[in-house]
Amino acid sequence: MDNIKDCKILIVDDELSLLTMVKDIMLKEGFQNVFTASNCHMAMEKFKEVNPHAVILDVMLPDGDGFSLIQKLRMISTVPVLFLSARDEDENRLLGLGLGADDYMTKPFLPRELILRLNAILRRTYNSTIVKPEEKPTFYLGNIFIDMNSGTVKKQEEELTLTAKEYALLDKLYSNKGNIVTIDALCKAVWNDNFFGYENTLMVHIRRLREKIEPEPSHPKYLLTVRGLGYKLVPEVQ
Repeated sequence: MDNIKDCKILIVDDELSLLTMVKDIMLKEGFQNVFTASNCHMAMEKFKEVNPHAVILDVMLPDGDGFSLIQKLRMISTVPVLFLSARDEDENRLLGLGLGADDYMTKPFLPRELILRLNAILRRTYNSTIVKPEEKPTFYLGNIFIDMNSGTVKKQEEELTLTAKEYALLDKLYSNKGNIVTIDALCKAVWNDNFFGYENTLMVHIRRLREKIEPEPSHPKYLLTVRGLGYKLVPEVQ
């Protein structure tokens, strides 16, 4: 994508004043393709209509909640999702991330922070795809085939799609295969930030990645934890 400001953004929130405020923030920052929905039903209809590049999603909605909505979205798309919620408990944040969200912000929030986080998500997801296919590797982990060009994993006749964060993690680990990648380095690769405040979130994404690339995720053979340091990817079992 030539310009991330060309991305289509879908905002889902039942609070009209906040919905209008977030849309205005997006427009002032140069995003011209901004769409809104105030409940789960409208969100699904609008999503299918416009096929957005990112979704800003509230947790509490009148006909459901953002957690159930993202599960429906993940059945049809890997679109980046940024939760924007009044729920600031770690349990809710980890639940949202565990369901495949790319980020989670709590209300009230700073408009500038929202823009920075959204831009970071869009750059990671779309700018990084402007590469020649041959520049990205394909490889096996045992009988599991990973194609980094398409971001897919073929596991027991099933094709799984990596999320943006899973892709960034695997890309960093594979480029350093056989060597330890520190927690700090992984957080910088995924969030462009140091590990402070992200370690638990990183563990959630590592667990989800293992569910896709490991034969037995609870007993990993390829994506190994190096306690106190980080993780390493070992394509060949040692």
